[in-house]
Amino acid sequence: MTDAWKEWLEELARQYERGARTEKQARILRAAMEVFAEKGYAAASTSEIAQRAGVAEGTIFRHYKSKKDLLFSIVAPFVAHLIEPFVLRDFVPVLEKEYANTEEFLRTLLDNRIAFAQKNLPVIRILLQEVPFHPDLREQFLNRVAPRVLERFIRIVERYQDKGEIVAWPSLTVIRLAASTLFGYLITRFFLQPEGWDDEKEKEATIRFLLKGLQPEPKEEAPGP
Repeated sequence: MTDAWKEWLEELARQYERGARTEKQARILRAAMEVFAEKGYAAASTSEIAQRAGVAEGTIFRHYKSKKDLLFSIVAPFVAHLIEPFVLRDFVPVLEKEYANTEEFLRTLLDNRIAFAQKNLPVIRILLQEVPFHPDLREQFLNRVAPRVLERFIRIVERYQDKGEIVAWPSLTVIRLAASTLFGYLITRFFLQPEGWDDEKEKEATIRFLLKGLQPEPKEEAPGP
């Protein structure tokens, strides 16, 4: 477990304990947070959570209607209060900086997200495992984080389109194509093929692919007399 991950878990636990109505509920929340983080939602059991919290399993269901309700009680504050600054803390400065050209921006962006993933793989794994499959959590994440990132990306795309460096497609189309390429790089690098990965070679191929795909379309020459 990385130091960054321990830091987030401790902060999350402190928030739970401040908001818990009873000492038992605080123990249940802390134990559930640890078990979900270690095993994921599907593999976690309420009996293990109860054992770790030092309470009877029935006590959990006096406080929470179901395992899903318990998960939401844990992850909802995580998304609302911690994931937002966690995701944006090192990302927003990259999006606010001025760059000489599109290539410099893409290289900085990719390096930033690689460093972020290396430092925070446990948190990313939980997000990938749980948020897509729970509509309430996904809605919180999209409503709190996505708009703040998206508006900055739109400004960046429009800036480089005005400079003639990016094809004049709708901004959201450019963002979707670029984001899917960068996300695919990170998923492959850290989850699908972590061994034998040549970072420099793959980064260079990814940047060249994006620059070629997003370059402005050649203007048609005017017909001769």
